[in-house]
Amino acid sequence: MTKPPAPTSRSLTDLRELTPARVGLGRAGASLPTEALLAFTLDHARARDAVHAAFDSPAIVAGLHDLGLEAVEVHSCARDRSDYLRRPDLGRALDPASQHLLAGHGGPSCRVAIVIGDGLSPTAVNAHAIALIRSLLPRLLVDGIEISHAVVAGGARVALGDAIGALLGARMILMLIGERPGLSASDSLGAYVTFAPEVGRTDAERNCVSNIHGAGLGYDEAAFRIAWLIREGLARKVTGVALKDESGEPTPRPIAANSSPN
Repeated sequence: MTKPPAPTSRSLTDLRELTPARVGLGRAGASLPTEALLAFTLDHARARDAVHAAFDSPAIVAGLHDLGLEAVEVHSCARDRSDYLRRPDLGRALDPASQHLLAGHGGPSCRVAIVIGDGLSPTAVNAHAIALIRSLLPRLLVDGIEISHAVVAGGARVALGDAIGALLGARMILMLIGERPGLSASDSLGAYVTFAPEVGRTDAERNCVSNIHGAGLGYDEAAFRIAWLIREGLARKVTGVALKDESGEPTPRPIAANSSPN
């Protein structure tokens, strides 16, 4: 009987090439090496900056206009960034002026609406939202799905999309929002798909495509998955745990290096 070959020995260097996680950093006495410590400090600063970055809503509105989508700007009940960070509940509700504004835009013909919110990383939204939508729209049109409304929301949490979708009478809401920055990615964009949005929906009732950034999902792969979820969600009239992502794995196309924020 032939003896199986011994497993190949792998090193921490091999592991570091497979993940952006901080592994095998080494040490200098009882502390980290200077290079590792400086890299950690830089990534921590980038994450903090991403949380407090200005949301470039005029650029988002202009980008949507260039794609043929006229956007409405709204705001949550969070008065400023400090309010937003201290009171997550305020980021889930529209302020009265925004409610009044959207009340006149809804209708029974609204099939799919897009909401772009700043979230916990305006940096991510500024960098990736328009490029992602540019890749998404043709995929939806192939299935005969048009975007009825586009909304740009400041001070937004994910659930704000439910309030917006309910006022618009949308059958499906797509929420693009900046994800909580981490030490390996400060510009990660998330996409949340919710069927029959209404206030009180839980995260179990929506699907999420996350990790959209330069070192994560590319625009084409993310758009492929989002379009599948929207199409199947509309057809099956469900999202969340009732809708498993069976879209398959297309060949990913990486985001160009120059699309990342400075």
